[in-house]
Amino acid sequence: MAQVISSSAHDDMIHDAVLDYYARRLATCSSDKTIKIFDIDSSTTPPQHRLTSTLNGHEGAVWCVAWSHPKFGTILASSSYDGRILIWREQPQGQWQRIYEFTLHTASVNIVAWSPSEVGCHLAAASSDGNVSVLTFENNSFSHSIFPAHGLGVNSVSWAPAVLPGQLTSAQAPGKQPEAQRRFVTGGSDNLVKIWSFNSTTSTYDNVCTLKGHTDWVRDVAWSPTPLSKQYIASASQDHTVRVWTLPAGADVADAGAWKEEQIDLGTVVWRVSWSMAGNVLAVSGGDNRVSLWKEKLKGGWEVVKTIEE
Repeated sequence: MAQVISSSAHDDMIHDAVLDYYARRLATCSSDKTIKIFDIDSSTTPPQHRLTSTLNGHEGAVWCVAWSHPKFGTILASSSYDGRILIWREQPQGQWQRIYEFTLHTASVNIVAWSPSEVGCHLAAASSDGNVSVLTFENNSFSHSIFPAHGLGVNSVSWAPAVLPGQLTSAQAPGKQPEAQRRFVTGGSDNLVKIWSFNSTTSTYDNVCTLKGHTDWVRDVAWSPTPLSKQYIASASQDHTVRVWTLPAGADVADAGAWKEEQIDLGTVVWRVSWSMAGNVLAVSGGDNRVSLWKEKLKGGWEVVKTIEE
């Protein structure tokens, strides 16, 4: 059941609100340049939200916040119109400390996303300067890579599951685990969707596949988080469409021709797409202030199963 915070404590528009791994904490961010941390008491009906911390440090609107996996500590990343990425960590007695600041982007950082924990603690960021950066947290220190991705600006980034379809059920040698994959997808203002894969030989992220079809800015991308029999990427665009790209089991991620494209016409600008945790339901939000839920039909294509008007 959805809950409403009666007072957000922000002085301007809220751009993102994200629960932590255990759904015990809520982080919000706003055009007022602040981040708010709320504790959630689920023992009451409805659950109570208590503001515990306000994080200051950004000099522009804060677009996005993202919690790391708890095995790396209580760590929160934030990105802003000011072109900076800030990394925060909770200290004893509930105090928060800024432990890292990344300032190499020259324009707004639109979104940040942590990798699946199986591949380590990596934060990918998409910026309007056309670059993607990846920050790696290891041995209590950060390293980074930054590279050009979309010439007119990068609007979104989403990590692939660490394990490819079929690896979980296929036979493995005794004591050997499936090899984790470090891949993500980006969407840009050049109307393109690009897939990137980490090259362990060169320690770089290589553009292994480019998916074409959109006729306007790609505002969001989402890689289905669960390694089902097929892989799915959804992309949302200002061209009023969502495109669902499907890769059959066993096909090569780098083979653009293997990705099957299906188009959903929304009749309005599409801002965000998000998969369910099971990876089989797609939520779509657009400029008509509606959220629609979509499922794949048995004979192909996608059908709306619910629409929520805001």
